[in-house]
Amino acid sequence: MAASPLTRAVLEIDEYVSGLGWDQPARLFALVDTARLRADQPSLADRLGLQDEPESSGLTPIEQDEIPTDQPLDEFLGTIAWPDAVVGCALVVERLMLPPSAEAQVPQGLNEAKLAQWVAEHPDRQEVRMTVAVLRDGSRDSALRLREKDSTTEVLTGSDLVPGLAEALTATFEE
Repeated sequence: MAASPLTRAVLEIDEYVSGLGWDQPARLFALVDTARLRADQPSLADRLGLQDEPESSGLTPIEQDEIPTDQPLDEFLGTIAWPDAVVGCALVVERLMLPPSAEAQVPQGLNEAKLAQWVAEHPDRQEVRMTVAVLRDGSRDSALRLREKDSTTEVLTGSDLVPGLAEALTATFEE
């Protein structure tokens, strides 16, 4: 069992999205304190099946509306403001990644679209699903799942796996 409530939430979200299959749009989740949710909104907690959870169960992820596909992700994240009841948030995105050894092979002068096409056609590309979560206090955690190793036992976790995305999510809590 994962040690921290944040790690448990990240893995719960990863497992949920994994059940939906690959080639999914980005998904945004609010993270709320489970005990506070049960106390403040018992009927919602019942609908979410939280009535039987232990008191110290940690964080409950609540999926938000779809993320617009006609707007860059960083711009969309800049429009988010969370209510006080939300103690953290998580984002799941799928991307193509290349190993560090491929960095030297990147042709110079490619625009964003041409670079994306070059990566998509590269023989060493990997499809990866990233689940990144942050709390208001600055805590962060993430999970990475490779499409070619799509198994719960192959999910990599760590606090600094996707630092740029974690920073962008943290910024959604700044006033």
